[in-house]
Amino acid sequence: MRNWFAVGTQWGSLMVHGRMFRVSAMLATILSVGIAQGSGMTEAVPGEFLVKVKKTSELNTKKTMSLFGATEVRLVSQPQNIYLIKKNILERPEFAMRSLQADSNFEIVEPNYIYRANLMPNDPKLTDLWGLSNFAQKGGKAGVDVGAEKAWDIQTGSRDVVVAVIDTGMDYTHPDLAANAWVNMAELNGVAGVDDDGNGYVDDIHGYDFANNDADPMDDHGHGTHCSGTIGAKGNDGKGIVGVSWDVRIMAIKFLTAEGSGTLENAIKSIDYATAMGAHIQSNSWGGGAFTQLLKEAIERARDKNVLFVAAAGNETNDNDANPSYPASYDLPNIVSVAALDNAGKLAYFSNYGRTSVHVAAPGVDITSSVPKKIKAEGYDTWSGTSMAAPHVSGIAALLKANDSHAGYKEIKSKIIDSARSLGTLRNKVASNGIANAYYALSGEVPPLDMEDPYNWTTTAASAESAHPYKNNAAESFVVTVPGAKQVSIYFERFETERGYDVVEFVDSTGKVVGKWSGNHNGEFAPTVNGDTVTINLKSDGNVNGFGFIVTKAAFK
Repeated sequence: MRNWFAVGTQWGSLMVHGRMFRVSAMLATILSVGIAQGSGMTEAVPGEFLVKVKKTSELNTKKTMSLFGATEVRLVSQPQNIYLIKKNILERPEFAMRSLQADSNFEIVEPNYIYRANLMPNDPKLTDLWGLSNFAQKGGKAGVDVGAEKAWDIQTGSRDVVVAVIDTGMDYTHPDLAANAWVNMAELNGVAGVDDDGNGYVDDIHGYDFANNDADPMDDHGHGTHCSGTIGAKGNDGKGIVGVSWDVRIMAIKFLTAEGSGTLENAIKSIDYATAMGAHIQSNSWGGGAFTQLLKEAIERARDKNVLFVAAAGNETNDNDANPSYPASYDLPNIVSVAALDNAGKLAYFSNYGRTSVHVAAPGVDITSSVPKKIKAEGYDTWSGTSMAAPHVSGIAALLKANDSHAGYKEIKSKIIDSARSLGTLRNKVASNGIANAYYALSGEVPPLDMEDPYNWTTTAASAESAHPYKNNAAESFVVTVPGAKQVSIYFERFETERGYDVVEFVDSTGKVVGKWSGNHNGEFAPTVNGDTVTINLKSDGNVNGFGFIVTKAAFK
């Protein structure tokens, strides 16, 4: 279930499986549209729809406004024949959608979805950049970082590499970012008020602001500047922080407003702008909305230009394999989806995951980076979220591109995933089972095994099995012993309980609970216990029983 930001909500209740839930109902002024694929109630701009006109047809604005009762029709993408049609917001969205879909001239009709920054603000106190170099500061685990220090011995970046940060904009005057801000030289050296490079945008010197439809992508929120600092704050200049890539050009593209939200219309425009203006990497720390073919096609157009699209996996503690989170979950070869982990090497409690759909993890908890001084006087702040994780990977991609100017998205994505340093805590949570690492990606050196991962231990046959399905109000215990072992982890061939309600505890020989599981953990090793014995306690409630579990082996040291 996605978590949405909403204003003006009214609360009601909903009965599901015998349980009472609180649900929010949007006021009429912020109606949500829930018609597109994969959507229940998905936030969209009231009364606005994007249509893709068939190539054989032309959109007659006056006829369209008359036929559909539209109040406005505007062009979104001329090459792609995409238009926005605005209708009366009091009209039922599903009726408006169906009326547009019934027109044979329209190939695709979609709501103008709203996207939101994957931001989770945290302690504002400045901290060390543990994501780049973790020496166990703040109680972390030494070495849990992206290997930046060793990577910098190989490559520190290049101004020939352009990374587009599609976000809330960027403070391109920030002392740590000004030197690495992308500049459109044709507009800088051109005539004010003239589209000197003929790209359709006037005076777009540092990028473009699609949220406000002007040429100044200055950040009025802070999120985009924070992401930009992690990617490419200027290095070795004696100021503030350093990004993963010391030297790079950051193209500032704003489609998220000062409140942190943006529309499908402007997301498409932003991606197309970045693609057209030559960005090699697009960094995207935002998400929301249902599946949309139009957004997918925009990312495909980036793919066709050999562009890597880095996306935050999302902050809903969601399994993206089961419940896709967009844009990170589009099945496209140029997307790298990034989860967040903390400084101890554990998946962040808020982070989305997916053993096939999320590719790597990166530092995303208590990350210090640049922000506009009007947001924070000193110009730096500490935030958390997969929004903070994705820029670490974008920075690594920039180093790889700097190291090999001919590398395209295929090579860069492959190196990022294949070189991830495995962590037992990420096993089956991301496709690579590990944290992105700049050094191993650049050097080609094989990352070491995580010897704390039970997958790398000796195994022996073991057996424990619940009823299938287990009973209501169960309170059962099972014991597995590996004589002489100093540590034990049991393996579940199958593990399925009702998520959040039916729980399995893992207890060591002293009675200490070392971990709890609920939900689906098929094919996974349980939390490790010290000693040679683990007790499995199954506790269920009186509703909705799952399959239960089957233990087939144990790993030990």
